[in-house]
Amino acid sequence: MASEPSPSSFVETRWTLVRRTGQGGEGGAAALSELCALYYTPVERFVRQWCGAGAGAAERARDLTQEFFLRLLQRQHLGAAEAEKGRFRSYLLGAVKHFLCDMVDRSRALRRGGGTVQLSLDEVGDELPPGALEDRHNSPPDQEFDRQWALALLARALQTLEQEMDAEGRSTQFTTLKPWLAGNEAGGSLADCARELGVTESAIRVSLHRLRQRYRDTVRQQVAQTLDTTAGASVEEELQHLRAALLCQSQS
Repeated sequence: MASEPSPSSFVETRWTLVRRTGQGGEGGAAALSELCALYYTPVERFVRQWCGAGAGAAERARDLTQEFFLRLLQRQHLGAAEAEKGRFRSYLLGAVKHFLCDMVDRSRALRRGGGTVQLSLDEVGDELPPGALEDRHNSPPDQEFDRQWALALLARALQTLEQEMDAEGRSTQFTTLKPWLAGNEAGGSLADCARELGVTESAIRVSLHRLRQRYRDTVRQQVAQTLDTTAGASVEEELQHLRAALLCQSQS
């Protein structure tokens, strides 16, 4: 088993960004804006499942997602992130659930003619009251959130690796071998790739092996950036959890 990254490797990670949101000012706002952009899709998919499949549900989900991130941005910091055992994924999911419950309470209060409940993100948890979030689609909302989170991390890792290869002057090699990184032969063959790059098939196999290893390492780095191992979070456990989320979807 690969060793966990040391705490010193967490300079300018996603978790560092979380902590920077509490500093206020332009730095905190910029950090929070970056986090919102990175994880918009997992939140939007979760909210979409929560809204169900009725008329106008998709539009309502978009509106709620935008409102959630707007309130985070207006708040300027993420409050109780320190209490989520070092997993930003768990914190953000808990915050979304808290927000949705607040929206339900506000709606009920308005129907009764009373006042509204103010949103608070200081205390968030992983659980909602029974029945608060129903499984209305192919997978439970939590599972879909984790699947989208995993996909976002994979996409980020692929983008990071592409930028690195481009900086090394190997963008053509990356573009040619990119379809093979997931282990899928998306048409053609390695022999075709070798001819396209002007190398032997043996050389292209070595290049692909090394590129896949770099991709795996980059994925681990992206996962590590969402954790704080000093708070007990494990990169390997998080990887296993996200692999399981992707596997459950592929088997459904």
